[in-house]
Amino acid sequence: MSTAARHLLVIGIGAGDPDHLTLGAVRAMRRADVFFVLGKGREKSALTRLRRDVLDEHLPGPYRVVEAEDPWRDRRQASDAGYTDAVRDWRRRRADLCARLIREELAPGQCGAFLVWGDPSLYDSTLGILEDIGARGEVDFTCEVVPGISSVSALAARHRITLNRVGRPVHITPGRRLAEGLPPDDSDIVVMLDAHESFGQLAGSGVWIHWGAYLGTPDEILIAGPLDEVADRIRHTRAEARAEHGWIMDTYLLRRRPEGPDA
Repeated sequence: MSTAARHLLVIGIGAGDPDHLTLGAVRAMRRADVFFVLGKGREKSALTRLRRDVLDEHLPGPYRVVEAEDPWRDRRQASDAGYTDAVRDWRRRRADLCARLIREELAPGQCGAFLVWGDPSLYDSTLGILEDIGARGEVDFTCEVVPGISSVSALAARHRITLNRVGRPVHITPGRRLAEGLPPDDSDIVVMLDAHESFGQLAGSGVWIHWGAYLGTPDEILIAGPLDEVADRIRHTRAEARAEHGWIMDTYLLRRRPEGPDA
């Protein structure tokens, strides 16, 4: 039996467009003996199909995929403490699952890959979960990370804007943090993971919004304008899209005023 360590690739695959993969990501995919895919139920089966579309586009021959159902996560927690505890519990169960898949489906000396939406460094749990598995000492592996195009980069490209203005910072936050209000500085705000349309709390603030959903996919939707003028349109569009597809992934940029000559 081989005593060589298993090798894992964590590959950023962009927001959904197979053309968003970097050359480094394509080369890494072609090294993999098996791809691990955690499904999120029938409602989000399109996400699994999109991963297979990426593989079909860039791999020259047959490939092996091991699928498993992602553990259920309690998203009902309102308090920060409850939310943190729910995420910690979900990540522990996800680590249990991934450890089993690596141990049972990847032979020592082989290379496995996790295909991560966007970039593995931005609001994704894969690297933290693999770190947890490694700390347990139950299975020996090495890990390599391949960066990808994030939904944030895709959003800016599709709206033909920059994320920052001259000499000004960019603030990236999950939607739940908007309850604390806008940052006190003059930063532009990129909002991710906003399941509750938190932009509605900023009515009357004078900000502009550049919003996008299903970025990089055939179902992509873009809306931009003064928040007070387009908020209802975003809510309506978002509800329709979620009803049609059973899921939605969106992100947006909030800017205190339109892009000016100092941009």
